[in-house]
Amino acid sequence: MDPLCWPSETNSFRRFTPESLAAIEERIAKKKKQQAKVNQNNKDQDVEEDRLTPQLDLKTYKKLPSLYGDLPMELIGEPLEDLDPYYSDHKTFMVINKRRIIFRFTATPALCIAGPFNPIRKAAIKILIHS
Repeated sequence: MDPLCWPSETNSFRRFTPESLAAIEERIAKKKKQQAKVNQNNKDQDVEEDRLTPQLDLKTYKKLPSLYGDLPMELIGEPLEDLDPYYSDHKTFMVINKRRIIFRFTATPALCIAGPFNPIRKAAIKILIHS
């Protein structure tokens, strides 16, 4: 399908939940196991592997392209799963403000106590992204 003809009603936005954080941690664990096997098999060989790079249109502090459709009003300022495949195995989530600007935050506990679902941290994020 031609990317220019994608309908604007496609909703690829999903809330960042404890289940999505668990899925990210599972992907990280799988990747570490796979990397350990590769390192063990290729100790003597210099093998160059394909690495993902962040998409340029989904960079932090850039406007969300219209290709991804309209952001529902209830998801503005809410933690969302990252759309960029590069971040699929990083503990991060994205937040989009009213102007469709992308912000990324880490899902690790802030100050070693406030996890990504802490109400105080959510309020701080809303203040940071406010235009």
